[in-house]
Amino acid sequence: MADVALRLQVLLEQLLGTPLPVRIRAWDGSQAGPPGAPTLVVRNRRAVRRLLFKPGELGLARAWVAGDLDIEGDLYTALDLLSGLVWERGEDARGPMELLRDPEARAAVRGLVQLGGMPLPPAPPPEEVRRRGHLHTKRSDKRAISHHYDVGNDFYEIVLGPSMVYSCAYWPAPPPLGTLEAAQRDKLDLVCRKLDLRPGMRLLDVGCGWGSMAMHAAGEYGVSVVGITLSQEQAAYARKRVADEGLTDKVEIRVQDYRDVADGPYDAISSIGMAEHVGAERYLEYADVLYGLVKPGGRLLNHQIGRRPQRDEAAYHVDEFIDAYVFPDGELQPVGVTVAQLERAGFEVRDVESIREHYALTLRRWVENLEAGWDRAVDLTSPGRARVWRLYMAACALAFERNRIGVNQVLAVSTPESGDSGLPLRSRKWTTPERG
Repeated sequence: MADVALRLQVLLEQLLGTPLPVRIRAWDGSQAGPPGAPTLVVRNRRAVRRLLFKPGELGLARAWVAGDLDIEGDLYTALDLLSGLVWERGEDARGPMELLRDPEARAAVRGLVQLGGMPLPPAPPPEEVRRRGHLHTKRSDKRAISHHYDVGNDFYEIVLGPSMVYSCAYWPAPPPLGTLEAAQRDKLDLVCRKLDLRPGMRLLDVGCGWGSMAMHAAGEYGVSVVGITLSQEQAAYARKRVADEGLTDKVEIRVQDYRDVADGPYDAISSIGMAEHVGAERYLEYADVLYGLVKPGGRLLNHQIGRRPQRDEAAYHVDEFIDAYVFPDGELQPVGVTVAQLERAGFEVRDVESIREHYALTLRRWVENLEAGWDRAVDLTSPGRARVWRLYMAACALAFERNRIGVNQVLAVSTPESGDSGLPLRSRKWTTPERG
């Protein structure tokens, strides 16, 4: 069948009702589309069948993860162009019933069925999550965390670099930006200063990852730290790092759900990139638990990705690709909802800092690291897993750059009845590295 790419272009434009902004190269070697644009490589008929059986984001994701689809040219430019077709059409997007009523759309679907060959749904890639049970129970949260974090510490070393910090770095301005490792250290130090950590304090690090925050707080600020994670692999790695740095007398790493921590009160709590896993229905419980674990006058630093609010919040749905391949059961909420829930639990919110642009810079560095170590990353995991991570991090970088999502550090205090928050009237002590 000659000129498959041109047929695909015509049929997809007929189906979508808009010109394709990228070129297409099909499995027969034919090409079509705007010259000079990034190229969407359709490697086989199976890619067409995936899109027919799961139209939209999930079908595209499955085809990408399986290697049925690829992109040649600048990945960020291609994703930016495609986002208008897949993620941002809003009211312009036509639902299945509307498509069935449109004779041109029906004809396009028939044409795609002919191109796709055998009308059987391809099996999802093995990297896709198989769900069972209820959301955000202790058991389901542990499974979700294991899916994302127990990929292998060697893989994360490739992506994250020596800092082993899996959250937004804090970049200097103006450029040059400096190294990822320095920016991550600056972020950890910023958190410590906001929490006003001093020698002798007890810090609870919720979602401690590979131990970087716990080690920085203990080593640089002299505090005693309990770090908790649900990932066995993270905990083993963090404990070895702690031992290697001679900090075992100051840092304890536990495999423990935050709901099971019972040895408070703590002087301060850090929660960096963990609350996205909690779920909207459980968020007040999360805030209540942390409020009960911090002493009067103690501080919480909640570092969390947030989404833009919608006029109709009932229409919000979890991103299909992220939910199926990256963060199962993860949910984003607007920063205003986060602040309200923390205050409902009893905290006084004293500062909210958006560092959205910093996360875009961080993600681009992670993508560079993955691409530079691609062959080893594939050997350590699978081609599909490496493709998941490349797409997820590049797409998220664009989402932060375009203000579709953000990240905020919320500083909250368990203010005692006296009303003394312990914060200065005007100056922000955390802007300069003053240590006790």
